[in-house]
Amino acid sequence: MSRLAKLPTGAPRRAPAPGVAVVVALVLTGCTTASDGETLTVLAAASLREPFAALETTFEETHPDVDVRMSFGGSSDLADQIEAGAPADVVATADEPTMDRLSDAGLVATPTVFATNVLTVVVPAGNPAGVEDLADLGRRDVDVVLCAPEVPCGRAAAAVLDAADVTPHTVSAEPSVTDVLAKVALGEADAGLVYVTDAATEPDDVETVPTPAAADVVNRYPLAVLADPPAPDLAEQWVTLVTGREGRSALSEAGFGTP
Repeated sequence: MSRLAKLPTGAPRRAPAPGVAVVVALVLTGCTTASDGETLTVLAAASLREPFAALETTFEETHPDVDVRMSFGGSSDLADQIEAGAPADVVATADEPTMDRLSDAGLVATPTVFATNVLTVVVPAGNPAGVEDLADLGRRDVDVVLCAPEVPCGRAAAAVLDAADVTPHTVSAEPSVTDVLAKVALGEADAGLVYVTDAATEPDDVETVPTPAAADVVNRYPLAVLADPPAPDLAEQWVTLVTGREGRSALSEAGFGTP
């Protein structure tokens, strides 16, 4: 495996957020590929794990000398990593404001919106708290877990709840939608708001509650090549895959909507 190329010294930097320096260090020291191959590094919102994992397999099958290295997390954390200098080729976020932050800093090329997503209420299997609708998240006997407000799913949840005039009994604010889903699936909370695509990945451990109000709050997912990526040709080919027929098929199968 060959060492990842360094980000150019002229790229803008800001002081790493707490914990980000550790992530960057791990990326810099832990990512190697075969000496006769290339690496494509993709940073993606946690909610994209399923379709992007499928597309990773597709890409590597058509590029046998390429190792696609995926890193999933909260969109704001991914932006922190890029601003702190983590080497990457492509980034996909779960909303446009987070991508705008990178675009305004000159860290990415022109983004392309490639998918949409909406939220739904999820409860543990069996719905022990008897949550029947979005309004029940305001009950004092219902422990609710949400994404943190700086994360796209957190901003979307706030918009849905505000529009419905519901003040949730929040017991935890998580850094990514997959963390919210995990807490609900484990029964550590009575309800949560996650993307419909994430809810579909845990059919045995969570149930969805009809959430019609969420249809009015749509997250648009943008994808962009970094301003000066280590593997620019591969980065463009990844964007072509994601936005093309195979990408749309994988995204649709996972429950994402079209732009």
